[in-house]
Amino acid sequence: MPKIVGILNITPDSFSDGGLYLEPTNAVERARALIAQGADIIDIGAESSRPEAQKVSAQDEINRLSPVIKGLKQEKLVLSVDTYKPEVMRQVLEMGVDMINDITALKDPFSVEIAKEYGVPVVIMYARGPGPHADRTVREHRRLMDEITRFFANRIDALTGSGIKLENIIIDPGMGFFLGGNPEPSLVVLKHLKKLKRLGTRLYLSTSRKSFIGTILHREVSKRAAGTLATETWAYLQGVDFLRTHEVEPLRDALKILQAIQDIE
Repeated sequence: MPKIVGILNITPDSFSDGGLYLEPTNAVERARALIAQGADIIDIGAESSRPEAQKVSAQDEINRLSPVIKGLKQEKLVLSVDTYKPEVMRQVLEMGVDMINDITALKDPFSVEIAKEYGVPVVIMYARGPGPHADRTVREHRRLMDEITRFFANRIDALTGSGIKLENIIIDPGMGFFLGGNPEPSLVVLKHLKKLKRLGTRLYLSTSRKSFIGTILHREVSKRAAGTLATETWAYLQGVDFLRTHEVEPLRDALKILQAIQDIE
């Protein structure tokens, strides 16, 4: 059974829930609700990665994260922080965060050193754009899996060569605008997830409410739950190890039913 990662955005401008959980008390209550619904891990993000999102300074990111982490660590939850800034990584790891989720795949050498020093699991993500935010560029998809596989093979070699243990490296192929403004790249990745399992690391996926689902279904963000669940159940059947989602309870229920079907004699 994959681990379910509940999304907690403490940002004013995230694409689906920006502004809802900026207050630390609201964020802590939301995390508790996600755990009650069946989340194994809470992934906290303090800077939106959507196209056109505002950049956030490391100090502002820390200021947003600190009270939420303090409130949640008292309850001994498994916490992940979504950040690409080494200063933020060090601060939250000192506070007891269990996992780092870096959309730039530890591109900063200081981030590599911090990941090695603390020895925590790190999610490294593939993105086709040049910066830490997604973009809307329409992109070719026919050679995408070769491109992604090469990228991760090189990153895994570099990170293990720097002293990070292979078991602490988790790969995320990126979805939605991280792959392109058109749906085809995301669909290709979903179809060929098993190719990424051959790299020998655990596999992480976040399709929740993404743009490609909206494009295919002609649905606004708030009406993408069914499309999200379809992609997540497919990913489970391909062997994905972590599913990052806004919709924890429906995913937990779907996984239980799938497992019951698979387990019956």
